[in-house]
Amino acid sequence: MLQKNKIVNILKISIAMLILSACAGPDEQESVDTNPKTQKIAVPEGFAIDHIYSPSDNEKGSWVAMTFDDKGRMITSDQYGGLFRIELPPIGSDSTVQPKIEPLDFPSEKSDPADTTKKVGIGYAQGLLWANGSLYVMINHFPNDEFEKGSGLYRLDDTDNDDKLDKLTLLRAIHGEGEHGPHSIVLGPDSTSLYIVAGNHTDLTKMDSYRLPPTWQRDNLFPHILDPQGHATDRKEPGGWIAKTDFNGKNWELISAGYRNSFDIAFNDQGELFAYDSDMEWDFGMPWYRPTRLLHVTSGSEFGWRTGNAKWDENYLDNLPALLNVGQGSPTNLLFASKARFPDKYRNSLLAFDWSFGIIYSVQLTPKGATYAAKAEEFVAGSPLPLTDGEIGPDGALYFLTGGRKLESDIYRVYYKEQDEIDPAKKLEQPNFSPEFALRKEIEQYHKPSPAGTAKKMWEHLGNPDRHVRYAARIAIEHQPLQEWESLVFSERSITKLTEGVLALARTAAPQPALRDRLLARMALIPLDRITQEKLLNVLRVYETLLYRMGKPEGQTRDALAARLSPLYPSKVNAVNRSLGKVLVAIDDQSVVEKTVPLIYSAKDDSTSSSNFMSSSNLILRNPEYGLAIADMLANIPPAQQIYLATMLSEAKQGWTEDLQTEYFKWYYKAFGYKGGNSYIGFIDKARKIALANLPKEQKEHYAELSGDSLVNQAGNRLASSVPPPEGPGRNWKIDTALKYLDSADIQPDFKRGEELFLAINCGSCHTVKGSGGSVGPDLTQLGTRFSQKDMLESIIEPSKVISDQYESKLFHLKDGTKQLGRLMGENEKAYIISQNPYAPQVTIELPKKDVSEIKVSEVSIMPPGTLNSLNPQELNDIIAYLMAGGNEKADVYTKKK
Repeated sequence: MLQKNKIVNILKISIAMLILSACAGPDEQESVDTNPKTQKIAVPEGFAIDHIYSPSDNEKGSWVAMTFDDKGRMITSDQYGGLFRIELPPIGSDSTVQPKIEPLDFPSEKSDPADTTKKVGIGYAQGLLWANGSLYVMINHFPNDEFEKGSGLYRLDDTDNDDKLDKLTLLRAIHGEGEHGPHSIVLGPDSTSLYIVAGNHTDLTKMDSYRLPPTWQRDNLFPHILDPQGHATDRKEPGGWIAKTDFNGKNWELISAGYRNSFDIAFNDQGELFAYDSDMEWDFGMPWYRPTRLLHVTSGSEFGWRTGNAKWDENYLDNLPALLNVGQGSPTNLLFASKARFPDKYRNSLLAFDWSFGIIYSVQLTPKGATYAAKAEEFVAGSPLPLTDGEIGPDGALYFLTGGRKLESDIYRVYYKEQDEIDPAKKLEQPNFSPEFALRKEIEQYHKPSPAGTAKKMWEHLGNPDRHVRYAARIAIEHQPLQEWESLVFSERSITKLTEGVLALARTAAPQPALRDRLLARMALIPLDRITQEKLLNVLRVYETLLYRMGKPEGQTRDALAARLSPLYPSKVNAVNRSLGKVLVAIDDQSVVEKTVPLIYSAKDDSTSSSNFMSSSNLILRNPEYGLAIADMLANIPPAQQIYLATMLSEAKQGWTEDLQTEYFKWYYKAFGYKGGNSYIGFIDKARKIALANLPKEQKEHYAELSGDSLVNQAGNRLASSVPPPEGPGRNWKIDTALKYLDSADIQPDFKRGEELFLAINCGSCHTVKGSGGSVGPDLTQLGTRFSQKDMLESIIEPSKVISDQYESKLFHLKDGTKQLGRLMGENEKAYIISQNPYAPQVTIELPKKDVSEIKVSEVSIMPPGTLNSLNPQELNDIIAYLMAGGNEKADVYTKKK
């Protein structure tokens, strides 16, 4: 009997494929950790982790924001509910010692003052800060009957010293809500100011001053396509923003803009500000996709978010590049850990939280020119570990929350075991800054209207070799009266200074065709064939901005510009072809179509895997829900450069022949076969339809069919499919509940619908039934001969409960602090050979053995635990019956009535 049970347990896991988890459990400690809340979390050697409290287990919501008050108590907020104050047990307390939880409620202004029982929660906070004896709260929610306080910055005070916050003051209403609404509040380095960060669905509140001049526009000649799924289609530049205000919220100053959705910001010990910005995962595979990024937020900085496909390349000189491109994820918290009782390496680092993949990155900064160089490693990792917010507590430990979107929510504490040996008063060693760093700081003082002569003083810095210095100088000049520096542009002989000066003038002056033509004539003196690639790209960016702001030239001016630029196209450099090509299309160059159509078949993408700290393939096995989507895309990733060129040509009106049109539109048919993010098909289809709209009426039907009309649905945002999706409504299926419905005599399974659902809920992406489906996971044809319905449900609903070593993944700890996760496919004398993509197992990488410090086994299956949750009871019966029958329509499960 025992042997039979053992065999059954081994067989059960056949349904759970390739495994994983970004973490393989905590490092070995002196005693065995038996708490499932902490077993799944890896921390560095010498550190320990405590699980303190589960808000969700105690029906107190899913917590997303936190701060510590002046008595060392934690204050938190439920994403969709109220505030709480917590007295935490000290480090080393017995696990039975529970924290004291106190809800923070306030009398409703709409209720009878004499009715003290009527309470209303102030909640939906995504930013909390205790400062100056007050609790500052950023509400992120439009008001309703229960929570009458709408989005904005509030201050809570205890007016009678009874340790109860009894006065609520609105400092500034801010229009925006939700996950892209107003977010965190942090204390400025001067300890007298507040800094606010808001996502791109937050209207820019009225500012009293602007370090970034409010002259922003889209500044992109690329055919503008809004997100096909409707995300942020009504949001305009400048996107997300960061502002500074005082403790009373009276004076507001814009510091920086151009973000997608930074949840949090942080200052280091030198008073430099940083942000962790999100990606748009639906754009994955598109040429305008930008990964999650750590950004150095300098005064007046712009980071180029624009809605849809108009986002700026980080190499455009009118925005600043990332300090570190991290990779895919969902950034939440960011903090500088200098107050932690950690070894100096970690104290002198930014801790960046990723919600999607459950990783806290430690990012060490080293001064480099006017900014920093960044080196990252994983500090804490777990799966699932939906990280929301964190702070260094008064005891020097790191406290962090998990939750968000009503997920399981917990409070954790990470501390250094030998923390008593860390002197909390010890100052970190100050880095050696370069002269460029000091120069940038000096220039930033002039990011406002300044005394006469400032523009001329700043002008010399436009030629500085350091990009951040040049940027700071240009912003300073744009703040000064135009008449003080316009003439300097036309007398400038330096290519670098001229480029920056023309850009400043294009951004500042009113649109004037005569001024545009004068500037084009001045730029014609730049020898484009004899300058560096960086200078050429900067010049092309200035051409683009000038034409976007002041209109496209005509007549001889247009012809002269085309004659100047056309010989340079095409280039062997993708970035040059993008910038140069869209300018040529915009000015109706006669040869750009003929030169570009061959490129949309032959252009190869630049390698970007080395530019992201965390490669996409290394994330596949970290989170089943997100990882499989990444794997599917990487197995057939779109050609980004070809997509860019094809979209660029969609607005070209000159130079077409019948042969060129045929080749061009045939490319779209091919493009529909690639896998990108959720918006990929819609972007391709919208570009196709822009091009079709330029055709004569009698040609449209032919080229519409040639380019793939039959391949897409009516909305144009999905491939046409004969497999209908689940009807639902779904539910969070549990084993016992599901068994009751499977045993119900009222529900008879349908074979055809079960066969459809096998594909519709992606079982067929990994598993085979009767020779049809994917080969990543086990063949399920004989599943019903070995499993009961309960066994099958356990394997699908709880796929990580039992995992076969046949499908396990391993976490390789590297000596540089990074980690790689994948299946060990083999090894040789010098390297381990691993596969990271279950949809492309033949793609492998080699990890040198000399770089590997430790190998651990993953404890979580890559199979998503919520596979059945989109199904209604009838559909649940249909898919389970299909699996039990092994795809056999004549099986007993269909022929016998329940």
